Amino acid sequence: MAWIDALFQRMVQEGASDLHMTSGSAPMFRLHGEMVVVEGCPVITSEQMQTVLFEITPDDNKKQYLQEHDTDFAYELPGLARFRANLFLDRKGPGAVFRQIPTQILTAEQLNLPKAVMDLCHLSKGLVVVTGPTGSGKSTTLAAMVDHINRTRKDHIITIEDPVEFVHEDKSCRINQREVHRHTQSFKRALRAALREDPDIVLVGEMRDLETVEIAIETAETGHLVFGTLHTNTAMSTVDRIIDQFSADRQSQIRTMLSSSLKGVVAQTLCKRQPKGRVAALEIMIVNTAIASNIREGKTHQLVSAMQTGAKYGMRLLNDSLEELVKQGLVDPMEAYVKSINKEEMSNKLQKLGVKIDLSTPTEAPEGASMPAGPPAATGAQPGNAPRGPLPQPSPQQQGTPLGTQRPQAAPAFDPYGGFKKTR
Repeated sequence: MAWIDALFQRMVQEGASDLHMTSGSAPMFRLHGEMVVVEGCPVITSEQMQTVLFEITPDDNKKQYLQEHDTDFAYELPGLARFRANLFLDRKGPGAVFRQIPTQILTAEQLNLPKAVMDLCHLSKGLVVVTGPTGSGKSTTLAAMVDHINRTRKDHIITIEDPVEFVHEDKSCRINQREVHRHTQSFKRALRAALREDPDIVLVGEMRDLETVEIAIETAETGHLVFGTLHTNTAMSTVDRIIDQFSADRQSQIRTMLSSSLKGVVAQTLCKRQPKGRVAALEIMIVNTAIASNIREGKTHQLVSAMQTGAKYGMRLLNDSLEELVKQGLVDPMEAYVKSINKEEMSNKLQKLGVKIDLSTPTEAPEGASMPAGPPAATGAQPGNAPRGPLPQPSPQQQGTPLGTQRPQAAPAFDPYGGFKKTR
């Protein structure tokens, strides 16, 4: 078992979403949206860090990291979870962030996805975009939607991801999952190839560039259902982002294509849930005749009013979702205000609920979020299932580092029953 596996086990036990590893600092978890230091874990030097990370890094990704100073891959602990890994180099040395991907896919019912979102799963063709900032749960929502299709339809689904995160097994559908840089060279190449693979539904993990967006729209127009993601915060900005990627002389044509192919946009933001956990606030745009007309005529500024009048179709704005979460007592009013895009409107909504937001009072730093001055004491760790034992010494292949040729020192050994301890 790799040395870092004990941290992954602790991560799952405590319900953390991310593990942050930075040279010269103690590892940190993102727990319920807040950064907290891993109790009982010492500072890890840059030389130790590369040894720790390379122990679980595939050979191709090691080569990419040494050449380009960053790489992405997926790592799995059978029976526990999968982790999406990003290794990088910064001014302190090697670092990494690991996102936990549960082995058990949450269902649409468990996520409490609205009916308007679930109806998008029953379309026969068109483009559906799930958007939000990094770490907003887009992958979880898409996985639940694909799982719903897998249980209720009899179709061929192709997913194109970087890397493959949630693993789907065939139920009523046949599912092929392809990973960029491992099973295909790029999103656009895999998307073009998908048209020759008899798909009914295509999931594009990320519409990164103009050509990928263009092929996704063309695929939706040729009678396929396409799901994709973008890093935008609202439905209106999603439409603008897609159109603005094209040159000015093509935007009129793209607006026409998008008005007929786009079927829905789900923009989500994760909020801290009371008393703990996180909950998603959703902005939902279902493309009806009025919204299609606004997109075709370039009147995206009128999409907000069209969504407000389309509430009977299940449409809602982000502030409406935030207001509802505050009413239900799931989200603190200040948290809703911070996560809102239109803060003036959100403030007015909160005032109508009898809630006043005091912006003059600074928020306190979360307990345990500060970095310790030195290595913490090896006490207080939660019991885990990892075997005891020191971190393996670095192999000759692992001694090379972009920072120099100094031989890595032995990293501290992890004792899951008592934290970390020094090794000689």
